[in-house]
Amino acid sequence: MKVKQISIFLENKSGRLAQVTRVLGDNGINIRALAIADTTDFGILRLIVNDPDRAYRVLKEAGFTVSATDVIAVEVVDEPGGLAMVLAVLQEANLNIEYLYAFLQKASKAALVVFRVEQLDDAIAALQAKGIRILSGEEVYAL
Repeated sequence: MKVKQISIFLENKSGRLAQVTRVLGDNGINIRALAIADTTDFGILRLIVNDPDRAYRVLKEAGFTVSATDVIAVEVVDEPGGLAMVLAVLQEANLNIEYLYAFLQKASKAALVVFRVEQLDDAIAALQAKGIRILSGEEVYAL
C-alpha cells in the first residue's frame, strides 16, 4: 500500500525545475503528482512518477541530490468535508501528518491525496479500518 516518492533538493535559481522535468521527460518518466516546499535559497521538489526507481537513478546521474520516501495515496471523497473525514481518522489514531498534496488526476470519482505520516503502517491500518481506500504503488504508477 506504500508509494515511493522522489524528493529532489533544488537551489532556488532560474531553470533548475526545468532541468529536472527535462531529465525526466527525456527518459520517458511521467509525473503523476508534485509539490514544492521552498525557502529563499532552496526548495524540495516532491514527485510521484510512473517509474520511481528509474527516476531516482537518472536524476542522480544528472547530478541532482535525490532521496526516496514512502508515502500513501488515499482516495478522498470529492465533496465538501471529504478531506476532513480522512484527517479525522488520522487524528483519532493520534497520527501526525508531516505533509500532504493532491494528485494531478483522479483514480476514480474520488480525489487522490498523497500523505506523509510518521507511522505509515499505523496510518494504513487506521484508514483501512474505516473503509478508506489506499492505492497500491502499482495502481498509482499506472495512472
